[in-house]
Amino acid sequence: MSFTLAIVGRPNVGKSTLFNRLVGKRLALVDDQPGVTRDLREGAARIGDLRFTVIDTAGLEEANDDSLQGRMRRLTERAVDMADICLFMIDARTGVTPTDELFAEILRKRGGHVILAANKAEGRAADSGMIEAYSLGLGEPIRLSAEHGEGLNDLYSQLAPVAEGFEARAAAEAPETDVTIDADLDDDAPRVPTFEKPLQVAVVGRPNAGKSTLVNALLGEDRLLTGPEAGITRDAISVQMDWDGLPVRIFDTAGMRKKAKVQEKLEKLSVSDGLRAVKFAEVVVVLLDAAIPFEQQDLRIADLAEREGRAVVIAINKWDAEPEKSAKLRDLREACERLLPQLRGVPLVTVSALTGKGLDRLRGAVERAHATWNRRVTTAKLNQWLSGMVEAHPPPAPAGRRIKLRYMTQAKTRPPGFVVMCSNPEKMSDAYTRYLVNGLRETFDMPGTPIRLWMRSQSDANPYKGRTKSTPSRLRKHLGKGRADGN
Repeated sequence: MSFTLAIVGRPNVGKSTLFNRLVGKRLALVDDQPGVTRDLREGAARIGDLRFTVIDTAGLEEANDDSLQGRMRRLTERAVDMADICLFMIDARTGVTPTDELFAEILRKRGGHVILAANKAEGRAADSGMIEAYSLGLGEPIRLSAEHGEGLNDLYSQLAPVAEGFEARAAAEAPETDVTIDADLDDDAPRVPTFEKPLQVAVVGRPNAGKSTLVNALLGEDRLLTGPEAGITRDAISVQMDWDGLPVRIFDTAGMRKKAKVQEKLEKLSVSDGLRAVKFAEVVVVLLDAAIPFEQQDLRIADLAEREGRAVVIAINKWDAEPEKSAKLRDLREACERLLPQLRGVPLVTVSALTGKGLDRLRGAVERAHATWNRRVTTAKLNQWLSGMVEAHPPPAPAGRRIKLRYMTQAKTRPPGFVVMCSNPEKMSDAYTRYLVNGLRETFDMPGTPIRLWMRSQSDANPYKGRTKSTPSRLRKHLGKGRADGN
């Protein structure tokens, strides 16, 4: 998805109808009465060859208090701030209302790219509303009928030029992951971070773990809002900096609580924004509170980073307030090995965002984790290692026939991915696969990074397959010579 489109406007102008039309499904509830939509709803949209994310929002109403309408308005304004493009819809049959004029002024100030659409514009009854729409100062309106699918070509013509810029931005910001290795380049060098394309680091964790304080400490200034209250950060805010000679872009994310506890709609939006930051990162720093480390949600966040294939560093914050540091550190390392076996050997660093202690060790851990994430092992070394592993512990023998491991090579980096050619790969046990993965970590120094291992079948090649049973040509020549000599 190259960009995000938020559909905004007064209640009952047809936002949900257009949302359903763009996603091709009846995902949003539609009714004649206003105010049906209250929450934000995302969907994968398509117009022609354009693929993008569309957000259906609640109707904008003039309310600034803590009433339901006021909270819905604030949620919609958050969607406007997050979206790349805003589609402001009015009712062409009703014409421009004072509420439309108020929100058009807000969008001119807050929205980067705003497209004006006059919905319900089929027939002559909408002509006067189309003319009034020019007075909003948002350019030429699109004549649209979401109910009948009219005007989508005009919407495409306005989205297409803008989408190209967002596609280039997404390609520039996206991390290089699952990079296929050229078989002819055994010494493939990893990407070196530059100021044009810095190392992308996401700081994630539960609320009040000290993420914003940590980023401020790295920057050396109070760039981000902090405080004792949990949940201050709403957006995934990115900041580019020089970290002692290492060019990085750091994403400060909103705290992620258990899904059952996330009831407020604004928090749902913040958490999803943090999840997107994990996908855009190369190294994920999971920040834990030293007083309550390795809560269930901490483990879920670390597992999410592993499943996304990102390099992971565990940072224990508020270490300055810990009285028994040696005993606590020993317990933390034991808990990390026991609770995160999928990230065996993950770097664990103690820091204090408040005092700035341990930040140099965190930088070293991030740089080493990135280098490990890019690790390349030659095919010769892999097969030599595989022979030793099979000799020490042979693979299983389902139904009395032992699985043969014939050949191994590295197919990808970022994270490291390996392919083993074997017989009956579908019968290979998970325990033996884990045995190989753990062996790769220890032998080739890849602690903590996600490792992908695929088993592939390779049938025994028969050199005579496809040939006829006739006498080979060299033997025929020899026999013919013998007959000529009279033998």
